[in-house]
Amino acid sequence: MTYSYRAFGFGIHSTLEIPGLVAATSRPGDYGITLESGPEPLWVKEATADTHRILSHLPAGLRTADPTFVLTEYGDADCFALSYSDGARFVVNRSADRVWGTFDAPLTKEDLATYFLGPVMGFLLRRKQITCLHASGVELNGTAVLLCADTGHGKSTTAAALALRGAPVLGEDVVPLELSKGRFWAVPGYPRVCLWPDAVASLTGDANALPKLTPVWEKRYLPLDGVRACFAQEKLPVGVIYRIAPRSGAADAPRVELLRPREALLELVQNTYMNWLLNREQRAEEFNVLGNLVQQVPVRRLVPHDDPARIPQLCELIESDARSVLVTS
Repeated sequence: MTYSYRAFGFGIHSTLEIPGLVAATSRPGDYGITLESGPEPLWVKEATADTHRILSHLPAGLRTADPTFVLTEYGDADCFALSYSDGARFVVNRSADRVWGTFDAPLTKEDLATYFLGPVMGFLLRRKQITCLHASGVELNGTAVLLCADTGHGKSTTAAALALRGAPVLGEDVVPLELSKGRFWAVPGYPRVCLWPDAVASLTGDANALPKLTPVWEKRYLPLDGVRACFAQEKLPVGVIYRIAPRSGAADAPRVELLRPREALLELVQNTYMNWLLNREQRAEEFNVLGNLVQQVPVRRLVPHDDPARIPQLCELIESDARSVLVTS
């Protein structure tokens, strides 16, 4: 049986059901991606029999509890393996349109889906030379308002808080950018916002109020199913970008600080997804893309307060500031 979905601008065909996605047909212009699971297919056996070299070896995260990650290239970029120390492994072909995934117990298909919709999809987008911001996005006034931040600085929590106030969510953690007719557009991801229990507690008052992403992981998710929060299903023009700074205990936080285009460019260069994969030529090309982006789209620095009780105040600030920017732009 084959399942069909759409996410990140891709038509996705899968041999297994992908939790978190809603059945959908691909559209003209969508990229095609095939996800396979089960016994190792012949194309994987043949491609991984070649010589190989390790491109990246990232240790386990101290704050995020992420497992060790190893990226391996086989042959002359004939395929790539993304391996995690918890037993999840993915192999991607040269053209980044075919993926095989596997996992060891106690992991489940939910874990496989979580990896696929996160770092694996980020890798596929990179292989297709699509610039992606390490960001969450919501729809305000018919445009995409993007929240860029380093891991742990609250971009998903802020997006979820805005969603609970009625703003449809475009995506979280990775937002692909598309340049069309001289304008930058944000492409929607998938209808969930992933949150750690402390973030769930700060938003709902109960760390267990939302369902778990997987049976073996404590992270949870806010469904964007139209019940408590909604999903922005269509790509949107980028209206304003907020670079979330570290939280502050200052009396004037939360606050917004203006950024000049050059300052904004330096901020965004550090906040593209998986930018450590880029070679010198790709970095130069991405620099040009982001240079055009900051000339077209206002970028602000957003300084949240370190008191979770001020999240509603932060949301009000974003809503009012974005409204003023979008009216004058």
